Amino acid sequence: MFTGIIETIGVVKDVTDNGGNRTFWIDSGISQQLLVDQSVSHNGVCLTIEQVSGNSHRVTAIHETLKKSNLGDCRIGDLINLERSLKLDSRLDGHLVQGHVDATAQCASKKEKNGSWEYEFSFPKKFAELIIEKGSICVNGISLTAYEVKSKTFRVAIIPYTYEHTNIKAVQKGDLANIEFDLLGKYILRKLSLEQ
Repeated sequence: MFTGIIETIGVVKDVTDNGGNRTFWIDSGISQQLLVDQSVSHNGVCLTIEQVSGNSHRVTAIHETLKKSNLGDCRIGDLINLERSLKLDSRLDGHLVQGHVDATAQCASKKEKNGSWEYEFSFPKKFAELIIEKGSICVNGISLTAYEVKSKTFRVAIIPYTYEHTNIKAVQKGDLANIEFDLLGKYILRKLSLEQ
């Protein structure tokens, strides 16, 4: 479980395909502190640490993860948002995030707004019930607030700190971002569907 508050940005140093899976070596400021078998969010995807070497760590994304996320498009040199799992005695500064990406959303626009930035993302309409106005949305692992929510699009505002300290700055029009919808909304919809 995560909070959507990014700790640091990693850089992809190596990518290897193994059958339907893809293995990444990522260099970061927290890699030395990681332990094998830990869960760490990579662009919002929960992956298990397999090996640590110096300032780098290795993780593998399976075929199902690659289908639902933007990790299949990652190349050497790409920036990856990293967050270690939530401690139960910590403040919940973002919102509850599982690290289970629901889909990718395409950046429809990116606008600079006097020092902040506004992004519009388009997403598959089948998820429309899972996003609400001023509700929480996780984009590339970042906890954000959605607004101007429509059946297939939403907008988010990015403050300067978030822009500089996450890989959202590298997202351009046409790029895919990982999205995870709010966990509480999923449970509510599930309960309602069972009562029909």
